[in-house]
This record gives sequence, C-alpha cells and structure tokens, in this order.
Amino acid sequence: MTGKPHYKAAIFDMDGTILDTSEDLTSAINYAMGFFGHRSDFVREDGCLFFGSGAHTAVQRALALEAGMDRAQILKIGSETNAILPGIEESEVQRILQVYQPYYKAHNAIRTRPYPGIPALLTRLREAGVHTAVVSNKPDNSVVQLAADYFDKGFELAIGETEGIARKPAPDMNFLILHKLGIDVRDAVYIGDTEIDVATARNTGMDCIMVEWGFRPRSQIEALGAKVFVSSAEEIYPLVVG
Repeated sequence: MTGKPHYKAAIFDMDGTILDTSEDLTSAINYAMGFFGHRSDFVREDGCLFFGSGAHTAVQRALALEAGMDRAQILKIGSETNAILPGIEESEVQRILQVYQPYYKAHNAIRTRPYPGIPALLTRLREAGVHTAVVSNKPDNSVVQLAADYFDKGFELAIGETEGIARKPAPDMNFLILHKLGIDVRDAVYIGDTEIDVATARNTGMDCIMVEWGFRPRSQIEALGAKVFVSSAEEIYPLVVG
C-alpha cells in the first residue's frame, strides 16, 4: 500500500466488537446473582442485553429483568434516557458487584475469544500506519489484561473504566486516547456494536463504524442513526485505510 490512510487512528470498543466475552460475562453475573439467592439462570442473550455500560449497569439490568421489567426498557437503564428501576436498592447492586468483580476478573478468559479476523485486521492496520486503541467500560485492569492476552501488540493503548474519568458514552476516554496519540478527532474513527458506542462516537465528534456481530441487532442500532455497518472484520480495513 502507498499513500496515507484515510484515518490516522482507529479506536475499538471491546465487548461485542473485538472480543466475544458474552459467555464469561453471563457466567459471572449468574454466579454473583446466585450467591445472594437471586435468579441465576441467565443465558447468553440475557448477558448481551445486560452489558455495554459497565458492570454496575449490568447488575442493575439483571435485577430489573428478574423483577419482570420489559427488555426494551431494560436497555434504557444506564443510558442517556435512564429508566426508573423497579424497586432495586443501590445497596443490593453494590453487594452483588462485590462478588461479581473479583469472580469475573478470575474467570474472564475461559470462553472469551476474539471475533474472526480481528487479530489479522489489527496487524494490517498497524502495518498501514494506523494507530489502534481500545476503549471499554470494563474495569481498566481487565481491559489492559485482555488486550494484551488476546492481541499481543495489536493495540498501542487500552483504557477501561477508571476513577476520575467519565465512562462511555461520555467522550472523556476517547479524548484521552486521542491526546496521547496526538491525533485530531477528525482523523480518527470509532468502532463498536451497541447504542453506547453510537452515543460515544457522537459525543466525541468522531465518525463511527458499527459491527453486526456484537451484542445488539443491526436494526436497533440503525434506528439510532448509525449509517456504516460491517458484517466481517475484513470490511473494516478499506473503510479505515481508504
């Protein structure tokens, strides 16, 4: 390849975008919920519904589904149109989180796998001179660990939820990445799979590419105004490099 890439940097979401973490996330939620006598038979589809806005929101959503809340309303929990929780106490959310977080940290790589083509895509992007980074609402230590374990040197930077930095859909983590890379927001593209990612890209002022293999169906994301979708990792390369 000759010439300069269309974008100088590609920032990726983690869960549902580069890694299929759904089985390990669901197992951890089931363990933590069951530890306190709550419903603990959630399946992968439920886990995909719960996650996208961090562990705190995931526990809230699990408790809401247990209480009979409509699935469409559950997605509003932790979003920009936050739903009212059906009698869920914050103290109970915190109690479950205290079990969930260490359990997931110790069991986050049992059935987790990169999506097909992602490792090769990252290699090609780096070879083309594109900076790569990952931004996630997972705890920072898990994000750094998983990025290193599954992608070796595929990412220059990896950032997760950190005290003092607003989580997605706030633009703060993206701005931090761009600052560290020395790249203007107009020269970067954001790649994700959920409504949180659409909002994050919009709030940052970045172009975005949405993947169809993640935690939300295309129809749901399309309704939010997303325009660019890919059904395979290979389709991302020409959109980024040009």
